[in-house]
Amino acid sequence: MSDDYKIAIIDDEAHMRDSISQWLELSGFKTLTFENAEVALAEIGSKFKGIVVSDIRMPGMGGMELLKRLHGTDPSLPVILITGHGDVQMAVEAMQIGAYDFMEKPFDPERLADLSKRAIAARKLTLENRALRRELSDGSVLLRKLMGTSPSIEKLREDILDIAFADSNVHICGETGTGKSLIAHAIHACGPRQGKDIITLNCAAMDDETLTKHLFGPSDAADIRPVAEMSDPCTLCLEDAGELSTELQAKLLSFIESLDTEDGEPPRVRIISVSSLDEGTTQLKDQLRPELYFRLSSMEILVPTLRERGEDTLVLFSRFTQLFAEEYGIDAPEISATDAANLLKAQWPGNIRQLQNLAERVVMQSQHGAEEVSKLLASAADEPSTDAPGEKPLKEHVEAFERMLIDNALRRHTGSVAKVMEELVLPRRTLNEKMAKYSLSRADYL
Repeated sequence: MSDDYKIAIIDDEAHMRDSISQWLELSGFKTLTFENAEVALAEIGSKFKGIVVSDIRMPGMGGMELLKRLHGTDPSLPVILITGHGDVQMAVEAMQIGAYDFMEKPFDPERLADLSKRAIAARKLTLENRALRRELSDGSVLLRKLMGTSPSIEKLREDILDIAFADSNVHICGETGTGKSLIAHAIHACGPRQGKDIITLNCAAMDDETLTKHLFGPSDAADIRPVAEMSDPCTLCLEDAGELSTELQAKLLSFIESLDTEDGEPPRVRIISVSSLDEGTTQLKDQLRPELYFRLSSMEILVPTLRERGEDTLVLFSRFTQLFAEEYGIDAPEISATDAANLLKAQWPGNIRQLQNLAERVVMQSQHGAEEVSKLLASAADEPSTDAPGEKPLKEHVEAFERMLIDNALRRHTGSVAKVMEELVLPRRTLNEKMAKYSLSRADYL
């Protein structure tokens, strides 16, 4: 059960409101009570983190009208109605227009608690999905997810913004775990197609028949809208594009040619293809017929590996441990200079995804002491690599560790410079100089 979610109880009888509220609170829920529907409507909107339990018969606005008004604002808000013995037919009608469920008086408190638990779980999933959709349609949010200050990541963000406003097809290639899918969504969301559909198809995970239905139709499934039949501008993201069969390559090439316009208008469908560059994999240009490859790779992005991004490794690791610590309800672990050196030394064949998995393990193991954390980080540094770059200068290691310490302190103290000065024993002028040097802004931590 989520701590932030509440149950809004609406009933004109005070003793009924209080008894329902008391029982639900004893069952671990948080409640809000309202004596009538009008007052409740003023408080409950589309972003309400919770559910509604309402009597169906009340003076003024009754439960049925309340249900219609609430669903006029948010059709997915779970509403549980409480009915009298003679109101069952009305409750059935309410179910038909979208009520989550109903209960007859006198109701079973255990059943109400169970219904509430399931309704809150459904509400939580709905709001999380909405937040995810908003993120995937907001280019600025997606660019912020590409964390780091290394020259390679700065250039990547600039390339995304430049490419986003072009019309040509884009090919994104990089090693496993470098964030290729995130980059594809960022290109879509930063350009003029923001808010339009982005259809992602994994060519390695679908057979020819399924891919054909999604790409060209006809489709007998209600949840499939073939890309070729979509009338509005959209983006098609083809993951593992090199796995397309010879037959589908020919069909896709023909479809791309059909999108060409003579009046300078942008094509209805923009294609972003994604492929891997891991050891042993074949490059996309060797997997596709040449004419298709050149149509798909009019513009190209080579995603930098984590080992090429220097101190970004510490920036990302620090952020991941903070997020996992919040998720598990424990303090984020602090790492030593030796731990930081091991993070910078590691080769990260799995890139950001591998670093994220390690950060979660570190947070879990931190409850058993700093020694366990150090063992995990040392094991990451000991992984063999056939293409290890030369050792970085000591100065770079020291600066990366220093930046991480200041970043963590600012995060812990929500941007309070005075508290950071006290914790790190730094004069204000020195701290200001170092924050400027490492592009750390107090405003980012408030």
